[in-house]
Amino acid sequence: MRASYDLQGRKALVTGGASGIGLGAVEAFLRCGASIAINDLPTSPRLAEGVERLKSEGHDVVAAPGDVGDADDAPRMVRDAAKALDGLDYLINNAGTPGTRLPIPAADFDAQDEAFWDKLLNVNLIGPYRCTKAAAPFLKASGGAIVNTASISAHGGGGSSSVYCATKAGLVNLTKEWARALAPDVRVNAIAPGAVDSPWECRFPDMFAEIETIVPLKRVGSPDDYGDTILFLSAGADYVTGQTLNVDGGLTT
Repeated sequence: MRASYDLQGRKALVTGGASGIGLGAVEAFLRCGASIAINDLPTSPRLAEGVERLKSEGHDVVAAPGDVGDADDAPRMVRDAAKALDGLDYLINNAGTPGTRLPIPAADFDAQDEAFWDKLLNVNLIGPYRCTKAAAPFLKASGGAIVNTASISAHGGGGSSSVYCATKAGLVNLTKEWARALAPDVRVNAIAPGAVDSPWECRFPDMFAEIETIVPLKRVGSPDDYGDTILFLSAGADYVTGQTLNVDGGLTT
């Protein structure tokens, strides 16, 4: 059974919302009657296709194309989204990148060079900062909430690269910092996903078969699983802030 809240009149911006966990969050909010601005890269065909599909199903959605990794484009995108929705109640900082199609061993320092560091830091860590800064005035006005998408790799490696793990660990820390900075008006929390069945850029060979044998719940997480948790931390959990919730089927146990 999926979580449900009455979100008629509420407005959310979901970055990286055209696929995977982001789309799971979009569909969870829409199920509850919210209006949604869906962000993805301007070059992403999934953005236009997704917005068109959801509109045809009768949902109130707008496209919010923009690059969170761009210092000028990210705040512009947030302001345009807030204008299109006439305000913001929720910001979901979900956009991110592994920067690689296959996992990079921790010892491979050559593959994790300065350019690789720059790309991942700019998108995964500074990107949420840009969006949070731009959205803060709107969220303070509405008494809203922010949910960041981190990763269980933030707690001790095992992600697509050491750099990726570091950016997600930084986001866990920023979740605590922003919870203090924006209190008491805005709550800030994060989810730390485990494996997800989505078109993620980085592919882990034989991951699904392995996960199903070691995860207590015996399956890979779906976008809906993560979207429901994001919905809970946004629309419910009124006395929860500064927390990162592992959503991994019990993998980290």
